Amino acid sequence: MKRLLSGLVILALAGGAVFWFVTRPDLVGADTYAGLTGDAARGETVFWAGGCASCHAAPGAEGEDRLVLSGGTALASDFGTFYAPNISPHPETGIGGWSVAELGDAMQAGVSPGGAHYYPAFPFTSYVKAAPQDIADLHAFLMGLPDSDTASHPHEVGFPYSVNRLLGGWKFLYLNDGWALDEVPSEQVERGRYLAEALGHCGECHTPRGAFGGLDTARWLGGAAHPSGEGRIPNITPGGLDWSESDIAEYLRSGFTPEFDVAGGDMAEVVKNTAKLSDEDRAAIAAYLKAVPAVDTAGD
Repeated sequence: MKRLLSGLVILALAGGAVFWFVTRPDLVGADTYAGLTGDAARGETVFWAGGCASCHAAPGAEGEDRLVLSGGTALASDFGTFYAPNISPHPETGIGGWSVAELGDAMQAGVSPGGAHYYPAFPFTSYVKAAPQDIADLHAFLMGLPDSDTASHPHEVGFPYSVNRLLGGWKFLYLNDGWALDEVPSEQVERGRYLAEALGHCGECHTPRGAFGGLDTARWLGGAAHPSGEGRIPNITPGGLDWSESDIAEYLRSGFTPEFDVAGGDMAEVVKNTAKLSDEDRAAIAAYLKAVPAVDTAGD
């Protein structure tokens, strides 16, 4: 009996050590960003491509108010409701005290300056692919925006999802910097892949998820249930979207479809961002969407 109890204790200790190791906050590290000088003008392109204002501006903000990143947008999911935080340069309620490396750890490792895991409602699973220089440029742009003293709203998440350490296990399973489209036929498609997969995080909405919230990359951009439980986010692979490249690029600029309908819902917010990009970048995203493998969702 004593041997059995001793064995169980050893197994429990070993299991606890493995759990503690796997779920630890794993940082990108300051060395990754050492020596980089941010350029705010380039950072503005990263800002719009990354869709920062869509979540972090106050709900309903328009025009210049979209640059006041006070947070507050609610993101409903099967795991709870998450609220986008204040990321204005306010030194107390925002991220005014963050270094480039701390912004990098947040965006590419999903870890706060205090060492806590972020929930993947924040798309660090896409930003992990971003170039460190783009993080430095974004930091320079963000620090020049208006500040806001609005306090961030706490997430509404129940047990067991409220146990922060468990997010380390989720990252162990799902956080990686691999590309969904492995091979690119041209520099234009490569640029589009970077904009769509690393910055624009299109897959976070348009790709279905498994039971634990990980992306089903075998059906990349093949459409998914809306996190709110109402409606469906469309398939934007060639298997579900028959628009031409010029049609897609125009939609990303004006919000008008080839049938002269207009973007609505969440996509209306996305178009507010992509409209700020260059014609070349919108064309690159369109070329990428025509290059991804077709997903057949006719029977879904």
